Amino acid sequence: MATSKEYIKFIAEQLDGLEDIFIRSMMGEYIVYYRGKIAAYVCDSRFLVKVVPSAKALLPNAKLEPPYKGAKDMILVEDVEDKEFLTKLFKAMYDELPMPKK
Repeated sequence: MATSKEYIKFIAEQLDGLEDIFIRSMMGEYIVYYRGKIAAYVCDSRFLVKVVPSAKALLPNAKLEPPYKGAKDMILVEDVEDKEFLTKLFKAMYDELPMPKK
């Protein structure tokens, strides 16, 4: 089930306090870039962030799920209502995110 336009719009609003956020559509789902690095996926109306030490520390009890069949597990962020926490999470993750592949 593809992510609804309403859900991705909500996620974009939740992240609008961060500089240099870019959300790219990919076959009905979305990739979230933060300052040029892939930080999260939005798939099937689920918000999933990359598995990096800071994300695991901030979300110690979060489930790991693949964004789509055959993909590596990512951390499911269930509380997307907390805009302040999402900002903190992305800022903490940035230095640990890999540079994009060319």
